[in-house]
Amino acid sequence: MPTQTKLRQSLTLYQVVFLGLAWMTPMIYFSVYGIAYETSHGMLVQAYALAFIAIFFTAYSYGIMAKSHPTSGSAYVYAKKALHPYIGYLVGWALLLDYLFSPIIACLMFGIYVHAQFPSIPSWLCIVVLNAALAVVNLLGINFSAQLSKVFVLIQMLFIAVFCTVLGIRLLGSDQPVHSVFQTDVPLPVLLSGASIICFSFLGFDSVTTMSEETINAKKTIPRAIMMIILVAIVLYMGPSILTQMSFSGMTFANVDAAGFELVQKIGGTLLSSVFITVLIMAIFTQGLSSMTTVSRLLYVMGRDSILPKRQFAYVHPKYKTPAFNIILVTLVSLLALVISLDMAVKFVNFGALTAFIFVNLSVIAQKFVREKRRSLKQTLLYLVFPLVGAGFIGWLLSLLDANALTVGLIWIGFGIAYHRYRNRGRADNRTALPERQPGAAAVRTEA
Repeated sequence: MPTQTKLRQSLTLYQVVFLGLAWMTPMIYFSVYGIAYETSHGMLVQAYALAFIAIFFTAYSYGIMAKSHPTSGSAYVYAKKALHPYIGYLVGWALLLDYLFSPIIACLMFGIYVHAQFPSIPSWLCIVVLNAALAVVNLLGINFSAQLSKVFVLIQMLFIAVFCTVLGIRLLGSDQPVHSVFQTDVPLPVLLSGASIICFSFLGFDSVTTMSEETINAKKTIPRAIMMIILVAIVLYMGPSILTQMSFSGMTFANVDAAGFELVQKIGGTLLSSVFITVLIMAIFTQGLSSMTTVSRLLYVMGRDSILPKRQFAYVHPKYKTPAFNIILVTLVSLLALVISLDMAVKFVNFGALTAFIFVNLSVIAQKFVREKRRSLKQTLLYLVFPLVGAGFIGWLLSLLDANALTVGLIWIGFGIAYHRYRNRGRADNRTALPERQPGAAAVRTEA
């Protein structure tokens, strides 16, 4: 039997971190600034702090499961191993919404911003060109993608640093009163509503778990990378939030969707706003690059498990060691950006991500607390209380999605159930086969 080509294990800790930050896109701070500012009544510091707390517990659960199962399937593998293979399949199917439509969002935003900056270039041409570029870079290998992502993420971080510096100098040289960051009369429910919007700025830390099989010492590297990503993100988000909240009070915007651009223009004038558009276009490119990397790896694992046709989806290019069929397929799917709205694409992403987050938290409880009986006082806190808090926060966020988003998500799940039945027609039952028990798998390791 010929040996199947495998993914190349070559990613270092910092490469993984930059790929995760590329998916997250630090410049998203400006993209959601307007709606986050209005929803939180201008209290962005408090809203970002609450959002970070909400997402921290789920990130911790991802780290636990990534250490236990260092494979590239992310939430799909975790739910499959800890809960049940069929539940894992449904979680993976829901996660496809997040990962499949993320490149579409990148293409849409790229078309919108490039066309806005250069009106003579049609949006559809921008979408096609970006899609082709993402495919080529991904086919060449994940190390090339990681190096490119690193450069573009560093440029985003540099822009945020310049923005904070300009705003800080302006604040020091102004005769206007400095507004308090910590005192607020805004009620907690309003701050929580702002946090629910802002939480989506942290989406992307989970994407690195799909790269476990291409990461050196994944059991140690992936959990560390997850925590580094959300810590870097909160610093990048809190810095400008503190300075803007100290500088301005009661801002209004001509266009809420373009509030970030208006803010940059107000602080740095035409020069900084021109740089802003350029950096934002780079950020969208790296987000699309990392998104395509992520979804192609999830499809690879689902193909390897025969959830999807194995011959095609588990194929790895013998030279570049990349899942070439999946990359080409995602490129074709991403052409939906030519006909789908940005609002609809975002609804798909939000439903898929939050559903997966809930089940990752539940997987920690099922595996560590229930199956492995890790029930000391410390272990109860880590393996029961923390994931319950994480699941509760994420469940609350899921409930805040509008009816259309929930309806679209449930229709997608229904389609997944029908597909599963079709794939398993003629078998004795319609359940995914349970994985074989490995020798010694029942042994429970003692944790210090």
